[in-house]
Amino acid sequence: MLTAVPVPAVLRVTPAIATGAMVLAPLAVLPLGAAVGAILWAGTETTLPPLAVAVLAIAALALGSRALHLDGLSDVADGLTASYDRERSLAVMKSGAAGPAGVVAVVLVLGAQAAALASYVDDVRSAVVAGALVCAARAALWITCASPVRPARPDGLGATFTRRVPGWWTLLGWAGLAAAATIVHPWRGPLAVGLAFLVVVVLVVRAARRFGGVTGDVFGAAIELALTTMLVGLAGAV
Repeated sequence: MLTAVPVPAVLRVTPAIATGAMVLAPLAVLPLGAAVGAILWAGTETTLPPLAVAVLAIAALALGSRALHLDGLSDVADGLTASYDRERSLAVMKSGAAGPAGVVAVVLVLGAQAAALASYVDDVRSAVVAGALVCAARAALWITCASPVRPARPDGLGATFTRRVPGWWTLLGWAGLAAAATIVHPWRGPLAVGLAFLVVVVLVVRAARRFGGVTGDVFGAAIELALTTMLVGLAGAV
């Protein structure tokens, strides 16, 4: 669900497995974070423009996750703009087709990520920070799957993984990320993490009002928005 890296199949997702999967989500994408960091670091040793290196890193990230989260971002954007009717919005999101709003959302988010990542093509430290942010962005699932958040449908990823992450873990986990971010920059680090937290909370609240809860698409949108916010927030500060 989080990467294209092959792992043994889980035939039955119990509540304990669902909780563990969401809590450990940032660790699950370590291979993708390492790939992004390696590409950015390699870019510093070439004459390629930083923006071109950043695009390559984003392409590797999309390939490593099968663009699943970008698909979620597209579907959520289409669902929010399709109709004020809950059932109509959910049907649009489930259709799988990308509408105008979805395409624009993906283009804008990928453009922001590429522009921000270009500033991380500088040295080893910058590359490591970028890879770490890829992992940290998956902490968005600690919010979308927090115990107070309800699913929009009785089936699907939303029903399986929502309400599995304890609220105390969500708050402490994000506080820990903010504290760790001070290593990158004393005030911009925590600020970037805090803004990412607020962006995901706003998305979840909006989804709850429009869709009646969250879906797997909201999970993906939350991850992409969290990553974009942190990359932009720390661009040039590493």
